[in-house]
Amino acid sequence: MIKGVGARLTAREREVLEWVAAGKTSRDIAAILGASPRTIEKHLERIYDKLGVETRTAAAMRALHICATGTPGRQ
Repeated sequence: MIKGVGARLTAREREVLEWVAAGKTSRDIAAILGASPRTIEKHLERIYDKLGVETRTAAAMRALHICATGTPGRQ
C-alpha cells in the first residue's frame, strides 16, 4: 500500500496510484476496480494535480519517493 500520500489523495486515488505503480494500464485498472477507463483517467488527472506531476510515470515515482523518504521531493 502506498502510504505517505494519504493526506492529499483520496482512498480511491491511492488505490489507482498503487495499480499505476504496479505497471497497470488505465483499462486494466478499470477492470480491476469495476470502473470505466474514463473514470480512471479522471482519477489520474486529480492525482497528477495533487502531486504536481504531468505523467503516470512521474506520479508513480513521486509516490514511491514519498513512501521511501517521507518527503514530497521537488515539485
